[in-house]
Amino acid sequence: PAALEAAANASLQLIPGIEVSSTHEGAEYHILGYFVDPQSDAIQAHGRHAVEGRESRMDQMVDRLRRQGLLIEMSDVLDAAGPDRSAIARPHLARALVVKGYASSVVDAFDRLIGDGHPAYVPTGLATPEEAIGLILEAGGTPVWAHPPMHALTRFLPTFIGAGLKGLEVYRPRATAGHIRKLERAAKVAGILMTGGSDWHDSERGHALGTFFVTEEDVGELLEARGMSGRSSERQE
Repeated sequence: PAALEAAANASLQLIPGIEVSSTHEGAEYHILGYFVDPQSDAIQAHGRHAVEGRESRMDQMVDRLRRQGLLIEMSDVLDAAGPDRSAIARPHLARALVVKGYASSVVDAFDRLIGDGHPAYVPTGLATPEEAIGLILEAGGTPVWAHPPMHALTRFLPTFIGAGLKGLEVYRPRATAGHIRKLERAAKVAGILMTGGSDWHDSERGHALGTFFVTEEDVGELLEARGMSGRSSERQE
């Protein structure tokens, strides 16, 4: 609500959104929800459950690291999170590992210790992708698969579309030109929307805030699907 009010006062168009973490066959997949109603009962309930689940998950990941001989405490993770501790997540644990000298960078922490499939990784256990898609639809939003890996895309896209998925996140800073072309082709063949975003979570993972952006042309199909302005055409390189 505060962001919507600030945007209105600045004559900016703000798209309310959410990123829902989900688990499928031992891997984590993120589903974006554009134009969700942040006050919906479904979103509010998910937020409460997510906070509880994140705390339990972080305790388990810290325990796994300690069993590997790394002297790290939950208090270190909280210190890395700073004053806003409402959504403790892996980036905070990664920063704590850097501070303690167990990783050279946030990327290194993910690559060796806490990324999907690595020694201290614990799945979210909060929802399946189908449940995440259903949550977003219930809240009036448009569900889009965020940064889909190609190996999972070919296996799971039909299932996710069957659950109500409406699009793929195609344009993002860490995607190669070849990856983008494959995602564009997959979206066109499936007849679903293409979107893009910065995938920005912090300044320690390769790009600074504001250095990557998408245009109305890039997300024209999404805007048109919601009855808003936007042009649906080929992206210009």
